Amino acid sequence: MAALGWLTPRRRSATARSVLAGEASAEAARKSSQEQELTSEAEPQFPVHGDDRAAAFFDLDNTVMQGAALFHFGRGLYKRKFFETRDLARFAWQQAWFRLAGVEDPEHMQDARDSALSIVKGHRVAELMTIGEEIYDEYMAERIWPGTRALAQAHLDAGQKVWLVTAAPVEIATVIARRLGLTGALGTVAESVDGIYTGKLVGEPLHGPAKAEAVRALAAAESLDLSRCAAYSDSHNDIPMLSLVGHPYAINPDTKLRKHARQFDWRLRDYRTARKAAKVGLPAAAGVGAVAGGTAAAIALHRRRR
Repeated sequence: MAALGWLTPRRRSATARSVLAGEASAEAARKSSQEQELTSEAEPQFPVHGDDRAAAFFDLDNTVMQGAALFHFGRGLYKRKFFETRDLARFAWQQAWFRLAGVEDPEHMQDARDSALSIVKGHRVAELMTIGEEIYDEYMAERIWPGTRALAQAHLDAGQKVWLVTAAPVEIATVIARRLGLTGALGTVAESVDGIYTGKLVGEPLHGPAKAEAVRALAAAESLDLSRCAAYSDSHNDIPMLSLVGHPYAINPDTKLRKHARQFDWRLRDYRTARKAAKVGLPAAAGVGAVAGGTAAAIALHRRRR
């Protein structure tokens, strides 16, 4: 400060404050840089490249794809005359009950499963797979969320496996996974004998807690460390699956999932517009076979043509 002796007291005071401010700013910048370096060391880039014990699990409906895959698949089946007009009243009642009641009564769930599975009974698995490829091009390809697709690609680029996990039929899910370049799919399994659908399910629909069990089983088979894995979903029904992994993401979340994600500090991504995204198709509880979603589509199309 001796060098400032020639200045008036007021000028010396102002200059001293400027020097102090400059030194403080420089020190803050240095500390900020050090903290950033420490943070980058403590939190490596995600997903971690080369971590072969990590994988990603993506819900399908309203997470990867806008709307419900079963709804779009149903549109394709109706177009191909899998539905008859006499089925509409029965399906309309069952689906209306699901929508209005908002609960999963076992008796109604069983009725819906039986109705949906009866449509594919006697059809060949190969036929449904071929139709699924066509329907993907017709209705699904343009409905993939680019943001979620980018997240899946980031895991693939990191050398990790990426799986769809959905209540939709495994055949449809497999088609979508293959078209997106993903590893594979976990989905609801309809029983077949000699390549022909019997009209029964193997176990239960892959919904809610069943998704978590499927992910847990796959992780064990693949020697994955779930604490290093990621899961993505839009629905509170998938909280069991999201809670399994170390990196849960709420994508286009419903109200309950958004609240839960904020409470537990989960990451949120919303790729919808400011306008509330339209919920197309069936509630997740109705993912009960190869054509459950087609009922709503058939009813809508029938009414439109009246």
